Amino acid sequence: MEVIKTDIEGVVVIEPRVFRDARGYFFESYSQREFDEKVGPVRFVQDNESCSSRGVMRGLHFQRPPYAQAKLVRCVRGAVLDVAVDIRKGSPTYGRHVSCLLTEDNHRQFFIPRGFAHGFAVLSDTAVFQYKCDNYYHPEADGGISIVDPSLGIDWQIDPADAILSDKDKNHPALAEFETPFEL
Repeated sequence: MEVIKTDIEGVVVIEPRVFRDARGYFFESYSQREFDEKVGPVRFVQDNESCSSRGVMRGLHFQRPPYAQAKLVRCVRGAVLDVAVDIRKGSPTYGRHVSCLLTEDNHRQFFIPRGFAHGFAVLSDTAVFQYKCDNYYHPEADGGISIVDPSLGIDWQIDPADAILSDKDKNHPALAEFETPFEL
């Protein structure tokens, strides 16, 4: 696997080595040994999957400490624009974001460390999205910032006015109104 650094330290894109032939393709989607060596020691404990239709936007979510989560995400069917926003108080990149196009064809994965809000927009007719978490989900630790906050400057590649959002995601505060639970 190749690890591609982004503009925000710790957030990386992982590109697997894909072997193709007349039968199709094969790739190793995860190796704990290689991940530890190239990204860092993270122990994933939970896998999640969602299926969404075009125009669905999910996020920007996080889990508050002590239940914070790092995530390793990928799209196994369709295409999504995936985004990580730095919400670590005192970080030189606080409020900045990194985005990555994840598709069933590019097989890329996106690693989002703890201290980031995470979300995605579905760009294909449907998308199946999978992610690994390094901590279990705790509903009482759920948090979020507005996925359509214009101050974040995110080009979602779809019009946020046409986005399909959950009621919960419609009510997250903008970054300027948000008090982060994360310290750098």
